[in-house]
Amino acid sequence: MNPVKHLLIVYSTQTGRTRQLARSACAGAAEFGEEVELRCLRAGEAGIDELLWADGLLIGSPENFGYLSGAVKDFLDRTYYPAEGKTLGLPYAMFVSAGNDGSGAVRALERIAGGYQWKRVAEPLICRGEITADALAAARELGQTMAAGLSMGVL
Repeated sequence: MNPVKHLLIVYSTQTGRTRQLARSACAGAAEFGEEVELRCLRAGEAGIDELLWADGLLIGSPENFGYLSGAVKDFLDRTYYPAEGKTLGLPYAMFVSAGNDGSGAVRALERIAGGYQWKRVAEPLICRGEITADALAAARELGQTMAAGLSMGVL
């Protein structure tokens, strides 16, 4: 039997839209509960211990002024130096609740993830405007995909 893998979902929310996506992604990942242990935390609650625990990372952020939320950026700032050299190749993906096109938040995380030397394993999920049933289904599928990949050892 393969050892249980660890998936960390970190998100920030102001209006509740990103929270809806995070809950859906967590529900999808939870379907692999026997193979993947899940921690779904707001960015202010997550720190270096959670990041070092993780075998995979899913980050959710609203698009704020064309960038990541301050809370997600704070999580990344707080963990960067303590994690330096310890999370190389960590598989990650992201979801964005966007008022515009979401591309600024995606670019920001890609640049930061490059500094960590993480590996993006899925296209960013960008949900514009109100959260629809399709957006929730896509977030659930992203959570499922991350958990399935970890459980099968392909991430």
